[in-house]
Amino acid sequence: MTTLADPVPGGRPGDVERATALSGELAGRGVHGVVLAYVDTAGIGRVKTVPTARLASAVAWGVGMSPVFDTFLANDSIVTTDVLGSPDGDLCLYPDLDRLVVLAGQPGWAWAPVDRVTQDGERHPGCTRTFLRRIVTGAAERYGLTFKAAIEIEWIMARADDPGDAFVPATTGPAYGATRQIELGDCLADLLAACAAQGVDVEQVHPEYAAGQFEISVGAVDPVAAADRSVLVRQTVRAVARRHGLRVSFAPAVTGRGVGNGGHVHLSAWRGGTNLHAGGEGRHGMTAEAESFTAGILTRLPALTAVTAPSPASHLRLKPSQWAGVFTAWGRETRETALRVVTGTAGLRDRAANLEIKPVDLAANPYLAIGSLIAAGLDGLTSSAALPDETTGDPAHLGGAEAAARGVRRLPDSLERAVEEFRRDEVLRTALGPVLADAVIAVRRGEQASVAGLDDDRVAAAYRWRY
Repeated sequence: MTTLADPVPGGRPGDVERATALSGELAGRGVHGVVLAYVDTAGIGRVKTVPTARLASAVAWGVGMSPVFDTFLANDSIVTTDVLGSPDGDLCLYPDLDRLVVLAGQPGWAWAPVDRVTQDGERHPGCTRTFLRRIVTGAAERYGLTFKAAIEIEWIMARADDPGDAFVPATTGPAYGATRQIELGDCLADLLAACAAQGVDVEQVHPEYAAGQFEISVGAVDPVAAADRSVLVRQTVRAVARRHGLRVSFAPAVTGRGVGNGGHVHLSAWRGGTNLHAGGEGRHGMTAEAESFTAGILTRLPALTAVTAPSPASHLRLKPSQWAGVFTAWGRETRETALRVVTGTAGLRDRAANLEIKPVDLAANPYLAIGSLIAAGLDGLTSSAALPDETTGDPAHLGGAEAAARGVRRLPDSLERAVEEFRRDEVLRTALGPVLADAVIAVRRGEQASVAGLDDDRVAAAYRWRY
């Protein structure tokens, strides 16, 4: 006879007892349900919820959810691969109790990310959280490396009472303007309070460039926690905005023209508590390993965009001379290069130095994006890849000969071309494994087909409220 305290395929010893205690604690705090959250291949956050009293059961046996969501598109259409996309089978969602938080912006609810496990207790090969954890563990075992990561979150605020799916900014102020902060100050204050209550250390929140746009930056943590935090912060932004009568979009482009929403990734490699991006003899204080890690990412950027900029709307944002980083170039504090080497302020560089990857947006699955970036960097480390010459200024202004000499080229200008680069990239496909790599290709091709023949404005409208 099995009991709730028997060994569990998706959890750890003691988790059931811990969940039982947590259920009582949560109920005492007025929490009625727990959101079980993950992100699918298309970058859409998917959830199931359980009553607080069922948390221990969820930890013991998981909560069922079909694997078909691995091949859902952003519009909820379904594509297929050789092994995914059928109506057959089931998976179990196992909440990570270490990351469970009470949602300050949604009274009555708690939230936890999940790992997806088969009914036989095996890790699901399409689980992107498992993929990221595998990449991080492998780096520690093979290279003695750990990482710190953070994802910038940009979004637009719109009026929730606007008719239809049109976009009318909720604030009238200019880019980085005090007017915006004043007009939506109450909402932003509640957002800061909610993040603090949830244990998210916010570094800054401010009006951004595009109409109605804001950005929140959070502290760097280990990669899995960074991806979890990205999902949690977006859940919080939506909930707080809703309580203020506002509507939110994290879409790469909310209109057919202009600057869109980015999701830049900040990433640094560490060994034994030492930041490899500072204190070295390489350029701007990088160690030789940091330079090779950066070179590995730079080399694979054309293929990486199928993961980091995965929506047709992403390519409305990826335009030259808009700080989106659409050229395979790097530079210190250069915001037009795809890779921005951040040295940090003198006196803080041993802690603050990192690499910012710019052609990333929030249509990307954060687990898949960070894991793929690390895999590319590790390939550069393995081969001792040489980092090319630095680029200053806007790479769009380079002449053809100079660009060629520096290895600077335009990133794919469509999702279709990005997918072809990914399909040919054996390093990335091997890192993901065949099930996940095939899902990426199928979903991206499905997204492209879903908007075939649409002009830029209609592409933007198709995705405006999906992310």
